[in-house]
Amino acid sequence: MEEKQAVRSLAALAQEARLRVFRALVIAGTRGMTPGVMAEGSGIPPATLSFHLKELVNAGLVTQERLGRNLVYRASFDRMNELLGYLTENCCQGETCLTDTATSCKC
Repeated sequence: MEEKQAVRSLAALAQEARLRVFRALVIAGTRGMTPGVMAEGSGIPPATLSFHLKELVNAGLVTQERLGRNLVYRASFDRMNELLGYLTENCCQGETCLTDTATSCKC
């Protein structure tokens, strides 16, 4: 991942509602969610949710797929993992120190 991509991804997540939406999509996994379901669960008005989803899609963190009359949004796990890799690539001065789940650094 290049620095500009990392900045764009981090900027998209640096807003409370977008972070909440992204985390909900991560929890939903590969089945994703429709905007209606997200709006109900998050309490974010549909027009506002649409704006936030557009920002997450533009950052590459979320994908959008049309299934019939519905749009389904999914977290882009590849991009999320690229971002995590970018943030941790020099962790512990290059030593292997991350667990398999990359949740903690054992420095």
